[in-house]
Amino acid sequence: MTRTASFSTILITFAIAIATVLIGFTPAPAKAASQSITSLAALQPGALIRGVSRSAVYYYGNDGFRYVFTNSKTFDTWYDNFDSVVWLTDADLATIQIGGNVTYRPGTRMIKIDSDPKTYAVGKGGSLHWVSSEAVAISLFGNTWNTMIDDVPDGFFSNYTASTEITSASQYVPATEKSAVPNINVDKGLVLPVTVSVGNSGYTPEAITIQRGQTVRWTNAGTGNHAVTSDDLTWGSGTMTPGVTFVRRFNEIGVYTYFDSYRTQSTGTIVVQ
Repeated sequence: MTRTASFSTILITFAIAIATVLIGFTPAPAKAASQSITSLAALQPGALIRGVSRSAVYYYGNDGFRYVFTNSKTFDTWYDNFDSVVWLTDADLATIQIGGNVTYRPGTRMIKIDSDPKTYAVGKGGSLHWVSSEAVAISLFGNTWNTMIDDVPDGFFSNYTASTEITSASQYVPATEKSAVPNINVDKGLVLPVTVSVGNSGYTPEAITIQRGQTVRWTNAGTGNHAVTSDDLTWGSGTMTPGVTFVRRFNEIGVYTYFDSYRTQSTGTIVVQ
């Protein structure tokens, strides 16, 4: 399904979309004098977070990563305002690794890109369902369906994955799609990481078993520098000062062994099932 020239006024140009990516995206309110700073120890998964110096707002996932809102329109499909944003020190925010980008909440709006004439409804996890005709679009979003389409910059379209075509209203019910994903953790299927302590006497626990796609979070609980370095040297944390954490997702089944480059007798094993 394509849009005719009469709908050109609803297009968001590529340049505007790029200008509104989160780094320059509509900022959260300035910090009030009474605004408290939240510690990493008190931070809860599912929170909206930001630092002091920059206005960029992120989603703190169950898996220990922070996720980027690529533009204000993406944010608006999930939240009505910035009232729940939690403030962190810039140093603490920097220790939380970026895990990826947030995609549109399913059932809220349709999307397209300039280089693709098709219009898509969004499903769980950023799955894209081609809305095959105007009649189908009307059945899903009503007679004003054409006002329910946003252009996504080509560079961010890779955050989404192609899925089934929609040829009838029974295949996609916007309200049902939306209610099925009450938050970004559910949308992305994010689960809590398995935690490992890095200390002066080694890793605790030394061996863990996780499911494919799960994350592991190491925390330096010692008094000196430590590290997590894979035996094949293909991944690692770099230097971890006391209190610093490192998170990694394991997407492939296998056995992963690693060591502490600051204390080479300290070793660990991860079995991914």
